Amino acid sequence: MNPDVNPDVNPVIVVHGGGASKISKDRKERVRQGIMKAAQAGYKILTEGGSAVDAVEGAVTILEDHPEFNAGCGSVLNANGDVEMDASIMNGKDLSAGAVSAVRCIANPIKLARLVMEKTTHCFLTDQGAAKFAAAMGVPTIPKEQLVTERNIKRLEKEKHEKGAPNSDCQKNLGTVGAVALDRKGNVAYATSTGGIVNKMVGRVGDTPCIGSGGYADNDIGAISTTGHGESILKVNLARLTLFQVEQGKTLEEAADTSLGYMKSKLKGLGGVILVSKAGDWAVRWTSASMPWAAAKDGKLHSGIDLEETSVTDLP
Repeated sequence: MNPDVNPDVNPVIVVHGGGASKISKDRKERVRQGIMKAAQAGYKILTEGGSAVDAVEGAVTILEDHPEFNAGCGSVLNANGDVEMDASIMNGKDLSAGAVSAVRCIANPIKLARLVMEKTTHCFLTDQGAAKFAAAMGVPTIPKEQLVTERNIKRLEKEKHEKGAPNSDCQKNLGTVGAVALDRKGNVAYATSTGGIVNKMVGRVGDTPCIGSGGYADNDIGAISTTGHGESILKVNLARLTLFQVEQGKTLEEAADTSLGYMKSKLKGLGGVILVSKAGDWAVRWTSASMPWAAAKDGKLHSGIDLEETSVTDLP
């Protein structure tokens, strides 16, 4: 038995597949299966004694590799029709963090973010600097076409055609993937990754790679990963704001509802959050129409997409 493992801490992982306006029937099952697979993989890492950082990285990598999610190979396209990705990761044990933005031609930006966290003295690398660092670390590049899906080519065409429709940004462009976890040692971590918003300006960066907006992790409080309208999330520092509410004594649900409500009333910004506390409680809350999510704890897998809809299954 590993002496560092606290037998009293039950590991937990929660993952999300992004706030969404609505998910079509034909995509729903693929999205559901993808999110459940990511949670199961992360939970397996935790039950085998792996760290919270390993678990959130593993879960998010699966979602980056899944074409239905706006991260990695399902990323939306910028105004030039290219993929530019952002990601961040944080270890609640010592507040170490790593982030990358405007990354191109890499399959898994979350892995690069972790390398920034563990192999540099910095927190955040962008664009060409991130690309040079990736090459130095031996991260393989892939042809940019491999990250582009037919669905996202159509979405860009539609967005360019509809440009100028009122309030389109705050409602539609909400996709991100993320994970939070508590491991057997009592450490928490988060990871968040995204392709951004459809038809964004080249070089636009949202909340996802920004520590305190796209996520936060502190063993003394818990961990959170956010999703939603990036500019709104940045303006309210949604991740840290929510954990501040937890510090003030609110339950996870109350904290999430308070900060999401604030963002909605101040900015009309919609979004969602997933949380795990240092005690192992977890919560999923959102103001967007739907948010695919899954949570694994005590051998049970909970999952859902729409409000008022949760299924629970036994994990193998």
